[in-house]
Amino acid sequence: MSRNITQWHSPRLNKSMEICVYGTYGVPILMFPSAAADYLEYERFHLIDSIQRFIDEGVIKLYSINSINSESWLNDSMSGRDKAIRHQQYNAYITDEVVPFIHDTSGGPLPILTAGVSLGAFHAANSLFRRPDLFDGVLAMSGVYDLHAYSKGYFDEDCYFNSPMDYLPNLTDESILSLLRSKKHIHIATGSGAYEDPSASVALGAVLQAKGIPHTVDVWTQDYTHDWPTWRAMLPVLIEQRVASSEQRAASSEQRVPLCT
Repeated sequence: MSRNITQWHSPRLNKSMEICVYGTYGVPILMFPSAAADYLEYERFHLIDSIQRFIDEGVIKLYSINSINSESWLNDSMSGRDKAIRHQQYNAYITDEVVPFIHDTSGGPLPILTAGVSLGAFHAANSLFRRPDLFDGVLAMSGVYDLHAYSKGYFDEDCYFNSPMDYLPNLTDESILSLLRSKKHIHIATGSGAYEDPSASVALGAVLQAKGIPHTVDVWTQDYTHDWPTWRAMLPVLIEQRVASSEQRAASSEQRVPLCT
């Protein structure tokens, strides 16, 4: 498996940011770390190993980036406003720096999927819903999609527009809705065991359904907790059943996917 680490000084974040690229070709997937972790988290916890065959076969190509959650919502020493500003800077880093890097190393502007677990799932989903012109789908596992869960009582306009459970129900811009309704890879998954919150995934699915946005919501049993064994089992299934088989499902792409509970 090809593995390459690159870093550059991000002008949006004013710091050096690393990115690890796994694979040489395939559907590009941008991986957001969980919590305050770094760009090698998914490798350390063997999530990369669990999907290596898809990388080796050229089905997918992964781009694993750093988080700045310790400089934002997980930093209790910062004010709510400063956390929101840092979040917006991270958004700009993703759209203005990471996306062009993915295009440059993929032979052109291929459709990009986002993915992540826990807080990484939140960032992955939020990135797609905010910029469906740049991203083509999401594989979100064990996430909570309401920024109130992290903002500790602070909530301004920047928070609102980074909280899918707030802005999506009120979304009326038909140009954005049309893009979201064209997506074939909005896949939300969660376990039902310890420290999981399946209601968060079901609630997001209900909002997407109300907006006519195709999606899947997979709620796994109580055997699957908020931990790495769950995600090592979950991600290969999502890639094999949802991404790798997309050509076979193309004929039914316009059909709305029912909410699974």
